[in-house]
Amino acid sequence: MLDIKFIRENPDLVKDGIRKKREFDALPLVDELIDLDERRRRLLSEIESLRSRQKKLAKEVGRAKAHGQDAADLLAKSADLAGYLKKLEAEEKDLALSIQRILPQIPNLPHPSAPPGESEADNVVVKEWGEKPSFDFEPKPHWDIAGRLGIIDFERGAKVSGSGFPFYVGQGARLVRALENLFLDFHSARGFVEVRPPLLVREQAAFGTGQIPDKEGMMYQVSGGYYLIPTSEVPVTNLHAGEILEAERLPLKYTAYTPNFRVEAGSYGKDVRGLNRLHQFDKVEMVVFSRPEESYDWLEKLTRQAEELLELLGLPYRRLLMCTADMGFTQAKKYDLEVWSAGQQKWLEVSSISNMEDYQARRLKTRYRKGDAKPRLVHTLNGSGLAFPRVMAAIIENYQDASGGFSPPDALAAYL
Repeated sequence: MLDIKFIRENPDLVKDGIRKKREFDALPLVDELIDLDERRRRLLSEIESLRSRQKKLAKEVGRAKAHGQDAADLLAKSADLAGYLKKLEAEEKDLALSIQRILPQIPNLPHPSAPPGESEADNVVVKEWGEKPSFDFEPKPHWDIAGRLGIIDFERGAKVSGSGFPFYVGQGARLVRALENLFLDFHSARGFVEVRPPLLVREQAAFGTGQIPDKEGMMYQVSGGYYLIPTSEVPVTNLHAGEILEAERLPLKYTAYTPNFRVEAGSYGKDVRGLNRLHQFDKVEMVVFSRPEESYDWLEKLTRQAEELLELLGLPYRRLLMCTADMGFTQAKKYDLEVWSAGQQKWLEVSSISNMEDYQARRLKTRYRKGDAKPRLVHTLNGSGLAFPRVMAAIIENYQDASGGFSPPDALAAYL
């Protein structure tokens, strides 16, 4: 969430950021918040004054009784004051609840370096690496190759769970396991602590990372008030909710492998063929808790770390700087990495790396303190390192041969 004080002091800046993110429904909420905040602060001032008056009356009652005087009038005044004060305190509580209900509906503001735009067409390609493979035959899409080899079974997955839930079979299952081990080893060697988080989270955890309210329709809700995680960002970023960390411990760096579950409502057409868009998919995530002054350095480091993995796999990729309209609700700045798909002749997103600044930390109440200084909110960052399905699609398509098979890159040899 944004700080109510920041919104109060910078309403035009907040509205400009909302317009840039094209979250137009949030625009009238800014003025509503400012009005509620002003009324609440006036009430708090009056309540403080009345409490002071209440203490004075209590002392007067005490003195009167000590001197044997009649304190009936003073007691009546004190009772009237207490009743009025109780009424004002209830009004203040209602205003505070209204503010807390509306604040999460205001998106994070885009960083000044995020290019303005109106759609994904305005994202900026800032880097491209590798040469697209060429073949002396017509390259096939991964679903044809995987189906012929029997390593991914889309039809039986659909029979059991519906579309978007494939079976990985034999060497296909081994390839998934190889990617998991390679990615986790890669990040662990760079000082990231491996964690194995829960796959079910409570609503408060989803609220903490900004999935609620915003992406409820993307998540599977199950009995008991739990949600299946759409990404391990949710449980791992909640790891230090409500804590005050020692400044010397920062940055805290974590990596996690999990399956992820997304409803992906409205997905249809050729973009959902094969592994392009799944309801259940595997991913290794990177999460960093950083000091504010270091968070944008970490955004670049995380992005570069994901790129190094793609280079290790020999997959041509490009880095996109996302425009203001194509960032998520919680993100201040975001990069996407896309790999080249030789069989489909298009780019496939395999990683998003984002800086949330203190937007999540304010919800999570995750702070740090240096010495005796007042605690400050950390900055949180996360990035895919990497998402498996489209990486697998690119490996199968880019390393295919004329016989209809494919040879995995050398980086995976030790894991297969």
